[in-house]
Amino acid sequence: SQLSSDHPIDLCRYQVANCYMGKIGLINSGGASGKNDFQDAVRTAVINKRAGGMGLISGRKAFQRPMEEGVKLLNAIQDVYLADDITIA
Repeated sequence: SQLSSDHPIDLCRYQVANCYMGKIGLINSGGASGKNDFQDAVRTAVINKRAGGMGLISGRKAFQRPMEEGVKLLNAIQDVYLADDITIA
């Protein structure tokens, strides 16, 4: 497409544009649980935030593991959205 590149932030920004230019919040899904859940979840949250998204759904990545690990994962995602130094690209 001429409106976007292959960069994940650009692709997510294109999704935000399709949400009435951000008037409706974009919340991305975190996907299935895997071996790199912490890295994948934080990366997805950073991409979503930098593109103008509003949040990240994290179900299986957080809930298919011991409670302590799941809480750490959710806290890591929250930290991305609370961080002032992670801004819109």
